[in-house]
Amino acid sequence: MKPDQLYQELIDLAERLQITVSEQNLKMSGFKVKSGFCKVRGQQMFVMDKHKSVAEKTRILATQLATIPHEDLYIIPAVRELLEKYGSQ
Repeated sequence: MKPDQLYQELIDLAERLQITVSEQNLKMSGFKVKSGFCKVRGQQMFVMDKHKSVAEKTRILATQLATIPHEDLYIIPAVRELLEKYGSQ
């Protein structure tokens, strides 16, 4: 699977878990900010630095999603392997 397809599958999984993924320009904030989970008006969000490479975005999102219960959802094998890989670190 191509890296951008894998990243999109992770975004789709996040949405199925009721988490909105938003890519933002974090350099413009004026503060040292990292990609991560937050809650905005009761909605769970994952804010991703849009300047990261696709590989880095995939790693960051997979690492975070691996911590959320997802066993009841169908996940394509490539994404499930990625979650297991980053979940065990």
